[in-house]
Amino acid sequence: MEKSLSSAYLRVSGSSFAAFLAEEATDLLPPTVASGTDLSSLAPHATTIVAATFSDGVVIAGDRRATMGNVIAQRDIEKVFAADDHTGVGIAGSAGIAVELVRLYQVELEHYEKIEGTPLSMDGKANRLATLLRGNLGLAMQGLAAVPLLAGYDTARNRGRIFSYDVTGGRYEELDFHAIGSGSYFARGSLKKLFDPRHDREAAVATVLQALYDAADDDSATGGPDLSRRIFPVVAVITADGFERVDEGEMSRAVEAMVAERHTRPDGPLAPVGGDA
Repeated sequence: MEKSLSSAYLRVSGSSFAAFLAEEATDLLPPTVASGTDLSSLAPHATTIVAATFSDGVVIAGDRRATMGNVIAQRDIEKVFAADDHTGVGIAGSAGIAVELVRLYQVELEHYEKIEGTPLSMDGKANRLATLLRGNLGLAMQGLAAVPLLAGYDTARNRGRIFSYDVTGGRYEELDFHAIGSGSYFARGSLKKLFDPRHDREAAVATVLQALYDAADDDSATGGPDLSRRIFPVVAVITADGFERVDEGEMSRAVEAMVAERHTRPDGPLAPVGGDA
């Protein structure tokens, strides 16, 4: 006997797919836990994510290491995803929760576009992600926090934009560059000295790679490039032409060139000063 769909499937009550699931299929949403137990040690954690704007858009990148306490849980986890044609999301925090959050966010954006007939604005995308984060607040308070970094090309303003978040769903627009995760302090220091808004695509990719390398140099939870296993950071470039993941061939050349430079200057390139700027 075929099961008929409920009337909710035929009712257009809003453009939020998450709100629809909350009414009709709560088991498909990320789980909530009522216990006050600290769950942070039970799941892999993902770090570090960096993003920087450049002349044609924005670049976002993430290292490949996930940790569980003092153990490397995974060496090749992917933390940077396409949310839609002009938006990317990087994740830090509890890996499983964060990945499920991104998947739901991807469906949210697609669902909105199908219902409304037009994509969300960049500010709308940032607000929608904040709403999803608030739904995870209960787990975040127990140690399973998922913190994203949103980067995208704003087709209305013709430029790249970056948004950071806190675990309560607070949304903050960042200027020029930002980093999240356990290695973020070191990555931001690197970006602060190397960032240049005039950078082209190649220079912008090199800058975020340097930032991740500096983060891995000082933070044990951040993984550096693994040349023996051919595990490189995931880097995506987002411009007016859309979301593009940098392919492995280009990443290999960029990483090998950076590592070769580090053999002569282990602390990385110096920021231009005075007349050298």
